[in-house]
Amino acid sequence: MTKLETANLTRRFMGLVAVNNVSFKLEQGEILGIIGPNGAGKTTFINLVSGIIMPSEGTITFNGRDITYMPAHERARLGIARTYQLIHPLENLNLIENVMIGSIFAKGSSLKEARRKAERLCEEMGLTNLERDTAKLTILEIKKMEIARALANEPEVLFLDEVMAGLNSDETKDLIATVKKIAAERKLAVGVVEHVMGVIRELTNRVIVLESGELIAEGPYEEVSKNPRVIEAYLGGAA
Repeated sequence: MTKLETANLTRRFMGLVAVNNVSFKLEQGEILGIIGPNGAGKTTFINLVSGIIMPSEGTITFNGRDITYMPAHERARLGIARTYQLIHPLENLNLIENVMIGSIFAKGSSLKEARRKAERLCEEMGLTNLERDTAKLTILEIKKMEIARALANEPEVLFLDEVMAGLNSDETKDLIATVKKIAAERKLAVGVVEHVMGVIRELTNRVIVLESGELIAEGPYEEVSKNPRVIEAYLGGAA
């Protein structure tokens, strides 16, 4: 089942075309890799589908409903969640309070319900000692906390923007397994922006490749990684 779809999605910033005529589908239960060189338009694309910015042209549909110009908070309530490339925990809140924010603001949950949900999510993510200050968390724990906060929104679609960045190999393996688990158990449609091709190969079912805002290739990783245009644009000659 198609959860999210764009048609001819375009975003211009003055004379710069950051996303250019991108059409794609994200299916329920699928983990989609979104790759491309720096400046390719990956984060701008996520900003468009999550409602942070509005398109110049094109359409966005979620569960068959046109959400092209719907505000971000309304998309969150419908079931579109995301993490951000730059992590900014709410430092005046502890671990579990950071997670609770997702359901309080996106779902309007009571404090009691938000805490109950946050405790369950933290357990799923392998997070313990929930009253800790965020300054005492490891990078991996902060990443998991960010994902848990997004999941507190009870999304159907989840975008992860470079969530593996800054992790060592063991931490990366841990988080890959965690993302696979939550996607399978919740039947989520997941979009993953990532630069490490080993992560994309291990984690995703399908890949789309952006270059200068345009979608230049899509398909399974093994197929896309052999595409000459992708190799020239991004992979530097190595599949």
